[in-house]
Amino acid sequence: QVQLVESGGGLVQAGGSLRLSCAASERTFSDRFMGWFRQAPGKEREFVAIFNWNGYRTDYADSVKDRFTISRDNAKNTLYLQMNNLKPEDTAVYTCALGRPISGRRTYAESYRVWGQGTQVTVSS
Repeated sequence: QVQLVESGGGLVQAGGSLRLSCAASERTFSDRFMGWFRQAPGKEREFVAIFNWNGYRTDYADSVKDRFTISRDNAKNTLYLQMNNLKPEDTAVYTCALGRPISGRRTYAESYRVWGQGTQVTVSS
């Protein structure tokens, strides 16, 4: 089974930037979507952004739109999340995921079958 490994998290001040990476151990053709989710202590996992691997469609949560950018390097089987103008409320464990969600369910965590271990992002005020 394909493995996902995240990196790039850390501690930054509000207004700063980070770039997260998610490396897949192998290329997948059946699971066409990769995405980023996040979970803060005591809260449910929430959608951040998704990317259609076989196309270029992207979707973002309203809370990160215009600040975060999701992209991929197909040759490296790697997904990225560029995070700009970070806010304290962005603090969470960020996890990448792989799946084949049906239409209307692309932002739901339940639609994704492969998950990485996550990388911690902490934004200080």
